[in-house]
Amino acid sequence: MANLIRFENSDIVNDVQKVVTNTWSDNTNNLQVAHTSSTQAVLSSPTSSGAHFIEVYNLATALSPQYAIAYAHKAGSGSQDFTNAVGAIGNSPSKNIYSQYRQLVFGDENSNFSFNGFESEDFYVININRARFKHNLKPGTLDLRLSGSRDFTNDGEIHLTDDSVTTTGSATVTNAGRQFNIVSGSLGTMLGTNLTQAGVISPTTGSNNGSFGLFYPDSGFILLNPTALRNVCGLTTTSGSNTANNNHQTFFNHISRSKHFIVDSEEKVSSQFYFARAKNNQFNYTTNPSFIDGNGNVNIDSFIDNPTTFITTVGLYNDNNDLVAVAKLSQPVTKDFTKEALIRVKLDY
Repeated sequence: MANLIRFENSDIVNDVQKVVTNTWSDNTNNLQVAHTSSTQAVLSSPTSSGAHFIEVYNLATALSPQYAIAYAHKAGSGSQDFTNAVGAIGNSPSKNIYSQYRQLVFGDENSNFSFNGFESEDFYVININRARFKHNLKPGTLDLRLSGSRDFTNDGEIHLTDDSVTTTGSATVTNAGRQFNIVSGSLGTMLGTNLTQAGVISPTTGSNNGSFGLFYPDSGFILLNPTALRNVCGLTTTSGSNTANNNHQTFFNHISRSKHFIVDSEEKVSSQFYFARAKNNQFNYTTNPSFIDGNGNVNIDSFIDNPTTFITTVGLYNDNNDLVAVAKLSQPVTKDFTKEALIRVKLDY
């Protein structure tokens, strides 16, 4: 084996790049269709998975879930109790969901969710399927539209995004990672200057119903404030005690009718560059056995004083002289005593 040349510190450079891709299957940017599964979304039993959440698919064949939606209530309203036994009242799917996300975000069973000062008893959840995104969802790319209800005074479709651009990337850090606000606007920019935006103030009581929701890009989920949404797009939430109101199904209808859901995936790709240098007096003689005869003499006389080789491969070795990586050149590089070569080897991980 030829003599190995150790890389100097200046020959090795580390780099990290953020790669942004579409989140949905088949490299789809805007998820315009939404399907549910009749076998998964069974709403009649409080112990079924469908009573807790509904999986949403991009195809009617329901092969690959894109995201799940759920409804959470602090006291367990809006869904049936698991049993009617004494001490079990209020223990229902909606209470389970509220407790689950309270644990994820706050790490305890006592904290409550606040939407710009409005402490809501309930919220909707959109949980992006973990297989759909890389390291995290990319802040500033969220574009979720909810259709308005035909029987409501404010019939407009609302456009929701996060406020990461407005806050120049500043976020509240929670157990679930970064937390941004969900606002009316586009591409991470909020309309206006107040998180409690136009139309959210109750038309009947004048009370402040808070912001639209919260976005957790590192964990891949969105929480939405039903009270705020009711005032702007007529998203009706019913929260009866021990009653299967199926609010997550109603929420799904508003999403599917809008036919517009965009959020990108982001991945950090770490690269290490090795600059392999072949100086004029190096790597001019090949280690190919056909170069010499059985006595060690060069087979071609012209190669004795003026050898020519072709670099096709760069091998990286560890301190034990074990080959750990191989880089192939796109085409051979000619090497002799009159030439020097600088080859950049890139390792992604």
